[in-house]
Amino acid sequence: MFRFANIEMLWWLLTIPVFVVAYIVYTKRKRRQLMEFGDPELMSQLMPDASKSRPIWKFCLLMVALILLIFAAARPQFGQKEKTIKRQGIEVMVALDISNSMMAEDVAPNRLDRAKQMLSKMMDNMVDDKVGLVVFAGEAFTQLPITCDYVSAKMFLNTISPSLISTQGTAIGAALRTAIASFGSDKKDAGRAIVLITDGENHEDDAVAMAKQAHDLGIQVFVVGIGKPEGAPIPKLGSNDYMKDRSGQVVVSRLNEEMCQQIAAAGHGVYVRCDNTNTAMRTLQKELDDLAAADIESTVYADYNEQYQSFVMLALLLVVIEFFIMMRQNHRLARMDLFKEKADNK
Repeated sequence: MFRFANIEMLWWLLTIPVFVVAYIVYTKRKRRQLMEFGDPELMSQLMPDASKSRPIWKFCLLMVALILLIFAAARPQFGQKEKTIKRQGIEVMVALDISNSMMAEDVAPNRLDRAKQMLSKMMDNMVDDKVGLVVFAGEAFTQLPITCDYVSAKMFLNTISPSLISTQGTAIGAALRTAIASFGSDKKDAGRAIVLITDGENHEDDAVAMAKQAHDLGIQVFVVGIGKPEGAPIPKLGSNDYMKDRSGQVVVSRLNEEMCQQIAAAGHGVYVRCDNTNTAMRTLQKELDDLAAADIESTVYADYNEQYQSFVMLALLLVVIEFFIMMRQNHRLARMDLFKEKADNK
């Protein structure tokens, strides 16, 4: 298994486009200054040794070296040995609504991002528990099978957006069915829970019946309603406008608290509303802490080999190559004519 021990270091990759843009701006400004100084053809004759391509090559080498060093700082590792360990914990499947209505901004920054922030904190509080992730809109699928790997869970969480599912809607029942299947059919002593995060709007199937079925299998269903009952318009991606219906009216998405409460009651869980405070997170965490912990078996990699050395060596090699590339053309190399002697001999 491959992993990054310090995966947060990969955020530094976002600086690469900044350097590229800065270099382009600097190059254009320098070129403009030369054109103001004199005629381009005359300037090229006055500076015959100046190279146009070598500065670009030097910059590209430095950028690749920087990328390699960032990867090295993230500590890439390969797992060598597997072992099965037992932990005292619970199993939690998260069912996250990613329909377009989750982009409404009645909670900051929007419903979906607020939900992701809450889930990230929930995972930070986990120690020996298992967590999985189901996403849904008009249909549902498992984004992450149930696991103890919280690093991977947070990586998958960060990639979630409404574009993952093209079929729009809010199929809560399908999401609960998928989450139930993720636990397996056998009942376990460990507490098992589904955390459903949705605005509860436009449900397309019998979500209450699926929540009751989950309870019959020993799985509690907790519901986090996100948004406000008075609702908010849904922004259009890539524009400053809002989604409209066929009559041209702005669509307002409202939190359906009644539906969320019915689902939670059928699943013998609790309903909490997520707003701009941490109240929902604290309530949910308390409920999960009250679930019975039991022995959970999981397969982990016990021995990891560090791979950062290769990235560092390659980065240093590129820096050395960049150092020996001169900004100007080499006079001696330019005067060399490897074919002149052969021509004279003929």
